[in-house]
Amino acid sequence: MAQLEQLSTPVDAVVSRMRAIGATLPERDGVAVFNRVYLTVTEEVDRHLEIGEFPDPRAAIALDVRFAERYLAAVDAAAADRRPPACWRPLFQLRRHPGVRPLQFALAGINAHIGHDLALAVVDACRTLGCEPPDLEDEFDRVGEFLVALEERIREDLMPGPDLLQIADPLTHLLGSWSLERARDAAWVAARALWALRHCAGMAEEFAERLDTAVGFAGRMLLTPLTD
Repeated sequence: MAQLEQLSTPVDAVVSRMRAIGATLPERDGVAVFNRVYLTVTEEVDRHLEIGEFPDPRAAIALDVRFAERYLAAVDAAAADRRPPACWRPLFQLRRHPGVRPLQFALAGINAHIGHDLALAVVDACRTLGCEPPDLEDEFDRVGEFLVALEERIREDLMPGPDLLQIADPLTHLLGSWSLERARDAAWVAARALWALRHCAGMAEEFAERLDTAVGFAGRMLLTPLTD
């Protein structure tokens, strides 16, 4: 990965890359659905950086860019016919399944990115900045606020109308099985654990692999086809 100092406008570069990805994909493609969601978050973070709403802009940029790089690397891996991380595989495998609803695609992508990528991005950013996770906690919480607000928005935008979403609808039960706030809290704990294990390469790698697998399993459940 390039160092932060080598990127003149890193968040703008990430936004441009996401827009380019979206321009090449059909609207209904599951990766396109998540990409639109994530692009909205990144544009919002960029806007707040420009108006000075982050106490430590350099730390916020480092975390935001390292976070985005994890998703972009998964996109690159899939495009090159390589296996993306386990957390992302369900989304790429089922991206065109007609029985999976757009809201499921969005939540599965958020699950992969928050549940796995965010913890590793905190560690990446700490290495870039020469700091420790507690030094990034304010930026972590601020980005988390954007994500929670976004989750509410996408549920409103992508949720079927009240006449379609009944108690018996399987989507109702899927939505109740996953929480962004719980995933974010777990990501912070995982980041601190990975940082504590940074000098024990084997244990850190095993921890990250198990986290990846567990998040991938949750993503597969979120993408359970609900119609033929």
